[in-house]
Amino acid sequence: MVFNQLDIHLQITAICVISSALICYTIGVWGERFQGQLKAWHLWFFVLGLYADAIGTGLMEHIAQLTHLHDTVHTVTGIIAICLMLIHAIWAIWTYFKGSLKAKQHFNRFSIVVWFIWLIPYCIGIYMGMSLHK
Repeated sequence: MVFNQLDIHLQITAICVISSALICYTIGVWGERFQGQLKAWHLWFFVLGLYADAIGTGLMEHIAQLTHLHDTVHTVTGIIAICLMLIHAIWAIWTYFKGSLKAKQHFNRFSIVVWFIWLIPYCIGIYMGMSLHK
């Protein structure tokens, strides 16, 4: 498949936005893990990661429509991951404002699971992108 200039620019933008999601989400999840308790700044990084992932996913979907390149496994794992990120962000906000101290201290277990699941479509996307440009 040959990409035109528009496709390449969209792909670069999408990669940057999705990678920003990875950075934000990683800072939030592992910051929470290392600090041992859910804090307000973690929430900001969870939401920023979710926002960047949603934008990046929209850009990637647009690229898939333009190029007619779709991968079912990537699509399904991506939908699962973004839904889990949304649930995670909502639950984190609820836990921060309404949860007990114990809930705030143990929330990171769920965060790490969601983070690892999110990495699956991220890595599949990397593989797909590298496969296109051999």
